[in-house]
Amino acid sequence: MEKQDFDIETFIMDAVLAGRLHPGARLGEAPLAKLFGTSRTKVREALVKLQTRGIVTVSPRRGWFVAQPSAEEARDAFHARKIVETGLLLSAPGVPETALAALRTHLAAEQRSLESDEIGTRTCLLGDFHIILANLIGNGLVSDIIRDLTARTTLISMLYQPKDKAEQSSHDHEEILAALEDGDLTAAAALMSAHIDHVENGLNLSATPDPMSGLREAFSTFTASAPRPDSPPGIPSPLDKETSGP
Repeated sequence: MEKQDFDIETFIMDAVLAGRLHPGARLGEAPLAKLFGTSRTKVREALVKLQTRGIVTVSPRRGWFVAQPSAEEARDAFHARKIVETGLLLSAPGVPETALAALRTHLAAEQRSLESDEIGTRTCLLGDFHIILANLIGNGLVSDIIRDLTARTTLISMLYQPKDKAEQSSHDHEEILAALEDGDLTAAAALMSAHIDHVENGLNLSATPDPMSGLREAFSTFTASAPRPDSPPGIPSPLDKETSGP
């Protein structure tokens, strides 16, 4: 497959869902065109589509960036997810055995990911549970809506989630699947609603996102591993954590 055959829009969306593209990340047209072996026009077309889906933003004279949802936008996104995903379950005529088997296989992979250090894989699998469920029992339009909302809430979690909630999310998915296997779609919808509440309530929406967090972390790692400069006896190194004085 030639690079230009890549669906740039889908590739960037998948990177967001997997947690590989962070909120505020710059998406330069020229570097992306070089990466995909295509023209800046093709890249711009893909970015415009992603802008209409709320995944990227554009700033005059600065360029394209991965969206950084505000606290209000976060609340709206979770509210929308609750309406769409619970409505999907309540309106479904049933869940075929093949769909249940596919969800069970996915959940096994999701739970295995909890034991690894691959945060991107784990993030992707947790989001994919909702997308796969919509694909199996919904229609294409509903699936697209849930995919976009899941991408938005993935960005929101990166900004406002104080610590990893993956185990709780996976446990919630297990309960939802158990209700589906029992044929109780009403219970599954109630569990889905509670699950979305759990995720939203685990966010610190009063926090102010730090756009320098990635750079700070990288610099902290660098200074921790860097050799300390030699200092004359009795004179502390400028990298020492403790200093004399008030």
